[in-house]
Amino acid sequence: MPKEIFTNKNIYDTVRKNIKKYRIQKGMTQQDLADASDLSHGYIREIESINMGSTFSLDAVEKIANGLCINFKLLFDEIDENK
Repeated sequence: MPKEIFTNKNIYDTVRKNIKKYRIQKGMTQQDLADASDLSHGYIREIESINMGSTFSLDAVEKIANGLCINFKLLFDEIDENK
């Protein structure tokens, strides 16, 4: 089966959902993640929001992955919504 080709919208949505998934798995609040990532709480909240109109940088994603103590690539893995 061929790999899905990401569009801009769905790659950002995938990263958003993964950030929230791993944050919750680690028992962290958005503020905890903001502190660990050296980003603002408001920015973490915006990134996790599906309704966010703008994009976010790879630098921010790297900081978040480091704050979560996970491999950067995990945030780009597709989530099976049926599980």
